[in-house]
Amino acid sequence: MDISITEFKQHCLEIIRRVEKTGDQVVITRRGKAVARLQPSRGPVAEKGLKPWERLRALGGRLIAAPGESALHDKDFEALR
Repeated sequence: MDISITEFKQHCLEIIRRVEKTGDQVVITRRGKAVARLQPSRGPVAEKGLKPWERLRALGGRLIAAPGESALHDKDFEALR
């Protein structure tokens, strides 16, 4: 969706909420030329159906332990004593 800077200024919060909710990007224009792009920071990752580790992977993170497994080993706990 393209929107002028003037219109963006008038409806800024509404437009940001729409981008956040729908995941669609908005191109902000000045005199018909694109000057900026507003897009969700997480994209489809914000879906509630995804498990936390799936959201982490979608954001580019990596798991160092399986879900339900400790990332620390017994020797690490001993070192903390």
